Amino acid sequence: MSGYGTGTPTSTGSPEDAFDPMGVLFSMEAAADPLPHYAAIRDRCPVAQTRSMMGDAADNWLLSTYEDVMWALRHPEVFSSSPDAVNIGQEHNLIPLQVDPPDHAKYRRTLDPEFSPKRMAALEDDVRALVGEIIDRFVANGSCDFHEDFATPMPSTVFLRLMGMPQSDLPQFLEWRDNTIRPDLDPNDPDSAQKIREATGKAITKYFENAIALRRATPDDNLLSRIVHAQVDGRSFTDDELLGICHLMLLAGLDTVTATLDCMIAYLAQHPDQRQLLVDHPELIDGAIEEMLRTETPVTVVARVVKQEHVMRGCALKPGDGVTIGIGAANGDAEFVDPHKVDFRREGNRHLAFGAGPHRCLGSHLARMELRIALEEFHRRIPEYSIADGTTLMYSPAIRQTFGLPLQW
Repeated sequence: MSGYGTGTPTSTGSPEDAFDPMGVLFSMEAAADPLPHYAAIRDRCPVAQTRSMMGDAADNWLLSTYEDVMWALRHPEVFSSSPDAVNIGQEHNLIPLQVDPPDHAKYRRTLDPEFSPKRMAALEDDVRALVGEIIDRFVANGSCDFHEDFATPMPSTVFLRLMGMPQSDLPQFLEWRDNTIRPDLDPNDPDSAQKIREATGKAITKYFENAIALRRATPDDNLLSRIVHAQVDGRSFTDDELLGICHLMLLAGLDTVTATLDCMIAYLAQHPDQRQLLVDHPELIDGAIEEMLRTETPVTVVARVVKQEHVMRGCALKPGDGVTIGIGAANGDAEFVDPHKVDFRREGNRHLAFGAGPHRCLGSHLARMELRIALEEFHRRIPEYSIADGTTLMYSPAIRQTFGLPLQW
């Protein structure tokens, strides 16, 4: 997603420098090695006026420091997550993401218990058995494409089982995921990409209209059915609300953990000392997950729209301006001691990989459980591995996942 227009540095630098912060942020080079590129953006233009993350020329700001990003995430009355912030082809508000307080709270009160630590703990045995089955498919081969053979099927299967949806639908879901998040088009053609997203949104709506009707008629014990029959603010969900919830869950359930696993295993495969540390001391895996979420942040940006006039570092943001919030850049800021050092024993790791404030990730407990079991079981079964000879890894920008991750052992 390179090719953005030149940004205007505001706090540091000058327009004459022709530094393009969005071009840097969405470059393939930054996707592969993000921390130095984030540092360049923070140093030169911590608040930058530039093009939007969707590639259009609308008024847009990029925030990149930990202080500014944290403030924006905690103040949705200024930096709103409403549908005006970004259009990914959805036909309904993505609930609860695209609903700000105070209405946001009623949805979280209903949905949060479905993703509580207690509910996630109840899934652990089944997830661990699934991980073992997936590893069984390739462990004797001495090699695999980790992205295709593990990072994609593992969280996708967990999601489908959790929702109570057929595994046979996974190829269609993955196509919809990719058409929404990373359409296979020239990144400088946002109009064509948006057409693909809108067509995909219609297909997702139609699918879930049928799925919701089926659960209404024949309830079961799975997550989708429980949500269909749940109460929000003393009433049932409307069809529009249910469709927005399902659309968001599809994208979150199929993409973010896959991307995170790619980033973590790619890092460990290229840093055998760190990999060996986890093999020798599996009790460090929880800390390693948090640290790699910080340094390898998969979801590098989120979108917001300004609702109230606001001045940030001397820059006047006006209502209607778009805002790209650089979560990945914030995670490499000096808020953290020695921020470019990967320290699996780091204490007080207040990273923003799951966001912050009211819109903090609904599925963070599920994601952490999946990541922990994946790293525990993969390193128990395959303690030594490396990137296949002759491979140059490439990552997608914005949501960082690898274009293939061939491993050998």
